[in-house]
Amino acid sequence: MLATGAAVAALTLSACGAGGTSGGSSDTKFVQGKGGVDTVAKGDRKHAPEITGKTLEGKQLDLADYKGKIVVLNVWGSWCTPCRAEAPNLVKVAKDTEADGVRFVGINTRDSDRANAIQFEKEFKVQYPSLYDPIGKLMLRFPKGSLNPQAIPTTIVLDRQGRIAARALTPLSEEALRKMVEPLIAEK
Repeated sequence: MLATGAAVAALTLSACGAGGTSGGSSDTKFVQGKGGVDTVAKGDRKHAPEITGKTLEGKQLDLADYKGKIVVLNVWGSWCTPCRAEAPNLVKVAKDTEADGVRFVGINTRDSDRANAIQFEKEFKVQYPSLYDPIGKLMLRFPKGSLNPQAIPTTIVLDRQGRIAARALTPLSEEALRKMVEPLIAEK
């Protein structure tokens, strides 16, 4: 319980921040990129943790149902200015890559009232589902030393096998998001 509280506190301190370090050892096998984007070579990727829960609309969502698809997980909050800045880019790339087998899922965090998050989605015309995670429990499922979320916003891209392939600890431009997703679309 104390460890969970400490992790939540650490995440709260970095909320809406510009990034950080992985918190892992030197054998993490991921490459720290420029602009806050880290990637993992295909052979070194680790499976994402089980991510399940209720969406903002109250429907059950299980990330395992997306097996065989590339999944872009975006951790966001309606109160987060960088999240608001990147939202149109996420919406555009989600629409443009759907035919390529890419699915987007949001993880809304630190919004104590779903209404604020739902209003955010309406304002930015977000068509993909978002899990409602007001206290950050889903983010804590990612193991330390992995490409885990450490700031808000964070975007994590999973390959078709459900393995963590890339992470950005910064708000993404459309171009940067495409650079994270396109190599995975090309993988067979």
